Amino acid sequence: MPFSILDIIWLLVIVWSFVPLFTRQTRDASRYKLIRQIEHRRKSRVITLIHRQESMNILGMTFARHIGIEDSEQLLRAIRITDPDVPIDIVLHTPGGLVLATEQIAHAIKSHRGKVTVFVPHYAMSGGTLIALAADEIVMDPNAVLGPVDPQIGSYPAASILAAVAKKPVAEVDDQTLILADVAEKALRQVRELVIEILEDRMPPEKAQEIAEALSTGRWTHDYPITCEQLTGMGLTACNDMPIEIYQLMELYPQPQAKRPSVGYIPIPYGARGEQGKRD
Repeated sequence: MPFSILDIIWLLVIVWSFVPLFTRQTRDASRYKLIRQIEHRRKSRVITLIHRQESMNILGMTFARHIGIEDSEQLLRAIRITDPDVPIDIVLHTPGGLVLATEQIAHAIKSHRGKVTVFVPHYAMSGGTLIALAADEIVMDPNAVLGPVDPQIGSYPAASILAAVAKKPVAEVDDQTLILADVAEKALRQVRELVIEILEDRMPPEKAQEIAEALSTGRWTHDYPITCEQLTGMGLTACNDMPIEIYQLMELYPQPQAKRPSVGYIPIPYGARGEQGKRD
């Protein structure tokens, strides 16, 4: 029975619709295989918290991926089903997220009896930094960064709200702004106390308070990048060797390319003086 052009078009549409599913299943299988290899080598449980798709554009509307309640539920479950003495390795790549979710994750990490190591191959900002601080060890790529954890009230930094209110007589400040200032003051105090609580059993109380003051009170803008050298200067060890498997794992979480990529290179290792690796 001969096929019409319409039949062929429908067949192509059906086949094409299954391509993303097949690609995802193949990639998931590769991720699980590599995760098992890391676990076997390090004798640990590996947990990934990777928000690789920081932004997605659908029908002209932008959706952002951050640490949410679903993330905290899944991560807490992973910790709960892990023996208390088994080390945990967390691969962290995130712009941050809900304070509630990050606080739950940080407390769960801090309560785990076995060693918890957080790997930051690229960046872990805001709530991601809170999670990293709760770990026993932070391992960062030399160019990776963490960020301040100062709370945001709506679209404004809590510290900036208080600074703006302080520059005016109370009689000249409207009620809504005064309410925001009250919330901002509470948020700053809560986050500062949380950072101190996370750090106080690993360093002297004065040092924990000093780090909490630097990270949570608005000393820097919220997107300020804090390098591992700066963290070392604060008393936090972060400049350690990143296992090559962590980079390989990140390659299996590609950023969706809705448009032509703006960065291009030949994806093979080059030796000294730009010499290309041997070709097959």
